[in-house]
Amino acid sequence: MRTIRVETSAATILLTEAPEPKIRDRQTGEIAKDATSGETLMKVGVVYIDEGESSLIHVTVPESGVSEGLALGAPVALPGLVARPWESVFNGQQRHGIAYRAAAVTLGVVPAGAAA
Repeated sequence: MRTIRVETSAATILLTEAPEPKIRDRQTGEIAKDATSGETLMKVGVVYIDEGESSLIHVTVPESGVSEGLALGAPVALPGLVARPWESVFNGQQRHGIAYRAAAVTLGVVPAGAAA
């Protein structure tokens, strides 16, 4: 699967949804685990602001990568952020999107020169 590195050094990233376990199967409530380590995966919501454009995205991070002290609306950093385009067929309909994953979600700062 194609992986695209996301440049975050000039972006402002704000936490919009607190970390919560990522659900793998909504019908059974099964929690998603990392295929390699078996670690629980978490989902966080952020707004990614760069060059006057903003996007609300969900990012998957391993549970061990979630820093203490995160607050809604606060700036965060997403080291190792990558985007993976995906496609699937669900109920006979073609679906597609972009999945985001980072190594961690940590306390961040608003980049110098960013509009407040």
